[in-house]
Amino acid sequence: MIDIYKSISSQGEGLFRDNGSRFIATAFPVESEAEVKEIVAGLKKEYHDARHHCYAYRIGASGSIWRASDDGEPSGSAGRPILGQIDSAGLSDILVVVVRYFGGIKLGIPGLIRAYKTSASEAIANSAVTEKIAGSWYRVGFGYEAMPAVMKIVKELDLPQRKREFSSDCTMELRVRDSLKEDFLERLDTICNFAEIL
Repeated sequence: MIDIYKSISSQGEGLFRDNGSRFIATAFPVESEAEVKEIVAGLKKEYHDARHHCYAYRIGASGSIWRASDDGEPSGSAGRPILGQIDSAGLSDILVVVVRYFGGIKLGIPGLIRAYKTSASEAIANSAVTEKIAGSWYRVGFGYEAMPAVMKIVKELDLPQRKREFSSDCTMELRVRDSLKEDFLERLDTICNFAEIL
């Protein structure tokens, strides 16, 4: 199972001008649709005097969660070209928003497509691309006597950990990459009280 995919680790910006219109693009690393809504709402406040706030995003290792919004521009002239740039860069867990200030001259659909595509492409090019590993956090619970066995699994599978609590009943959270999930759960089956996905 391939569980490595490309995303961005920092914001990037792009700018395109045509006949007085300005297209200000920003690429954001995101991991949820709630994050997307928050960022878009924030940009609508920040650029409250802009005519359009068009965007597209892909989320998840397979990029199966996505949306493209034209925000009042002619259908298919803004959101789809932005999404096309995300896809041609092979990225996921990314949001690109393009804010348009209207310059008074209509650009026509080909002109709009070019403007949204170019500004989105520039924002993506100015972001730091990174590799991400698809996986999930698990909360595991075990008796203190099982600690050596659990820590052996953590070390062998090289699992990132957080929120460790060690007493007579121990708990910790472990991030397990998708390709190791079955192996991880099988190994824990006999030594842990529980292993729940977060």
